[in-house]
Amino acid sequence: MRRTFRGYVVLLALCAALAPVPSPRAVAGAVPARAAEPLPLERLFDNTAVGEDTRPDAADFDGSGASLSAQDLANAGWTPGRTLTVRGAHLTWPRRQPGEPDNVRAAGQDVRVTGRGDALAFLVAGTGGDTVSGPGTVSYADGSRSPYRLAAPDWRTGPLATKAVALPHINTPDGQLAEKARLYVVTVPLVQDREVVSVRLPRAGDLHVFAVSVRATTPGWSGSWAAATSGLPAVGPWADRTVRLVVHTSVGGPRVRLRFDNTFAATPVRIGRATVAVQATGARARGVPVRLSFRGAAGVDIPAGAQAFSDPLAFAVPSDTNLLVSFHLPRTVSAAPVHRLAVQRSYVSGPGDHTADRAPTAYTTVLTSWPLLTGVDVGGGPGSVVLLGDSITDGDQSTMDANRRWPDVLTARLLAQNVVPHYGVLNQGISANRVVSNRYPGDGVSTDSGGVSALNRFDRDVLAQTSVRTAVVFEGVNDVRWGATADQVIAGLRELADRGRERGLRMLAATILPCEGEARCTAPVDAERVAVNTWIREAGVFDGVLDFDAVVRDPARPTRMLPAYDSGDHLHPGDAGLAALAESVDLGLLQGP
Repeated sequence: MRRTFRGYVVLLALCAALAPVPSPRAVAGAVPARAAEPLPLERLFDNTAVGEDTRPDAADFDGSGASLSAQDLANAGWTPGRTLTVRGAHLTWPRRQPGEPDNVRAAGQDVRVTGRGDALAFLVAGTGGDTVSGPGTVSYADGSRSPYRLAAPDWRTGPLATKAVALPHINTPDGQLAEKARLYVVTVPLVQDREVVSVRLPRAGDLHVFAVSVRATTPGWSGSWAAATSGLPAVGPWADRTVRLVVHTSVGGPRVRLRFDNTFAATPVRIGRATVAVQATGARARGVPVRLSFRGAAGVDIPAGAQAFSDPLAFAVPSDTNLLVSFHLPRTVSAAPVHRLAVQRSYVSGPGDHTADRAPTAYTTVLTSWPLLTGVDVGGGPGSVVLLGDSITDGDQSTMDANRRWPDVLTARLLAQNVVPHYGVLNQGISANRVVSNRYPGDGVSTDSGGVSALNRFDRDVLAQTSVRTAVVFEGVNDVRWGATADQVIAGLRELADRGRERGLRMLAATILPCEGEARCTAPVDAERVAVNTWIREAGVFDGVLDFDAVVRDPARPTRMLPAYDSGDHLHPGDAGLAALAESVDLGLLQGP
């Protein structure tokens, strides 16, 4: 017994002598070992969501045998291994064939994820019949961690207004159902300037994760122009046509990139070629339009619900100037994501690719909306201010083609001074938009272009905008005019403030303008408006207040606008009133973190 023990000790000593000596760096960075090292998400796949229509029994997403249709996904442009850009995040649809495991049921797994950015993006769906959520943890290269909470709406009952894509069918063992299946992209905040190394998923078995990535920040870019998608109306149809949009820059820069969004769509859209130029007059370019590229190619296919950024282009973008953005649509487009109220004439050509035309001859049709194009970014600059609003921010009743919206006047003020940075100003106003309820349901071709609610579009239209520093929320009049209570609007505004600050934004709110004389602005409605304004001024929830109500109201009758500022419809200020709003802004309030 003693001899056996002595031999065991000798064997241990020999093993120790032969073992490699750890480096000083390895010793210094030693951390307690986990049960398992983080693995790439695809190595953890344990559920099969996608099957062929002819073999529905090969997939079981929700435990009852129901599944997603591989054919529907392909028709939407969501093919295996394809990288989709949604809300600025690059997410790869699983490179798996139908019937193979393609997602993870969240059960506390440690997933290898790397990068630096402002948010972690998850491609998810729930299968429990309702939104499923749970807490998780992000680990960083310096050994620190941060908590997050991930919520996944249900794939069959979740809101269409916030989905990334909706598919027209659900496969079951008993046959295909004409019922929409939803997939969602959800982002959670990161500690910026720290390198992410892994993510621990929540423990929530009905929460399915298809992809995860770090959304990179864009410090080399500032947003100069933006427009929010307000609906998916019928258009054209456009086949082999070139659309030439006129957009007005805020801040300028030496480089440019464009963003196209296929928001709300059910099928991909093809952009054959695209160019940018400074406008001379109408559809005439000041010089020969310069060609853009997309990952080195002349054109790009944008899947349903996704977006595409053009490659950076050395092109001097002037500040406070009209650009012409032209893009050729080689395939038939009969419905498109659109910002309806452009207050700006743009153009559509006859047949052919006329993106490189300097002359306006081919552009025979006038367009007063902005389809597909949602952003113009410029190189450099201090970042951007986003103005989230309704028709008053959108420029309703301002002079056509004159760029007299209050965001345009604010741009001119910023450019004319040197006290605060020359931020880009991004107008995310949508005519008829509301804080807490949708006008457009968020899916399908529709004649309603009032957009999804501010709460439902906040992630896309504010948090995902380029280098945003500060956001101004100027909404609520449409809510109270259509029956919402002050308490409902206040709850919505509070949520917006919380969500913005959680992401490191400076959050400002503007008071709601008086509108006596407009048919829906009754005395009870005005009482709700006054209650919301009192809360905005006194609650201290926002980082600052723009008291637009005080700027335009008639001192002799505070329930209405001063006649000099009224466009005539008693709801929207005219050019003079919009200028008064912009002139009243304390520019120092815009200086974000």
